[in-house]
Amino acid sequence: MIVERKNNEILVRFSAGTKASRIQSILDYLRYEELTSKSNATEEDVENLVKESKISRWDKIKKEIGFDD
Repeated sequence: MIVERKNNEILVRFSAGTKASRIQSILDYLRYEELTSKSNATEEDVENLVKESKISRWDKIKKEIGFDD
């Protein structure tokens, strides 16, 4: 593995024999860290958002299948 810093980026190179799925898992985690690094949301905020989203989705599904009558 080779790590290089260029301008405002960090480049990481792996040998071709490394499993792509493992690298992708690591990249997904790093992307998550990058996207959430400046977030002020608490775990409670996230839980409330998920709860609201699930309720909204269930209401939509009930309406689509005519279950809300």
